[in-house]
Amino acid sequence: MQKPLMPKATAVWLVDNTTLTFDQIAEFCGLHTLEVQGIADGEVAANIVGLDPVANNQLTREEIERCEKDPSARLKLKQDEVSARKRPKGPRYTPVSKRQDRPDAIAWLLAKHPELSDAQISRLIGTTKQTISAIRDRTHWNMSNITPRDPVSLELCSQQDLDEVIREAARRLERQQAKARTAQEAEAAQVESPDASRADHSDQQVHAPEKT
Repeated sequence: MQKPLMPKATAVWLVDNTTLTFDQIAEFCGLHTLEVQGIADGEVAANIVGLDPVANNQLTREEIERCEKDPSARLKLKQDEVSARKRPKGPRYTPVSKRQDRPDAIAWLLAKHPELSDAQISRLIGTTKQTISAIRDRTHWNMSNITPRDPVSLELCSQQDLDEVIREAARRLERQQAKARTAQEAEAAQVESPDASRADHSDQQVHAPEKT
């Protein structure tokens, strides 16, 4: 099931403003029940400002009330009712008002997900490989003012898109590791093979019958 934008902030709001159970909030936001309980106790996400999913057009007030009346019911995102449109390939268009936030998002992605390729980051938030390289090398003209921030919270991409590129990167890393292991095993077999041949040859010499 698709998760809401900024799950923890949404969970904070639901804990503070509804009578939903911890289980209902946890499942809707993709969190562990104990994590939601920690939010209610003030031990988790204490500095996170709640995000109203009704004002954000992700839930209806009627949907919340329906689940408040039935603890076994599960919240459904409004987007779930509409078939998700597949985003076209190519760089993402970023509104002018959001472009100044991209360096912060790049810094966050490089720090939190170094497995992502420059091409993936470029497609995800609509930036250039040159900008990514400059931030990685700390040669960006505005480096002193860049603060790593989550691109989802900056509304530069959706949580779904971010999760997908992370999964793609993980699959690519697994393939590379498997390929490296295969190469190492093949190299080890080649190293062992001459020794085995020499041992066999020595055996034959030791056991060869003496000529009379």
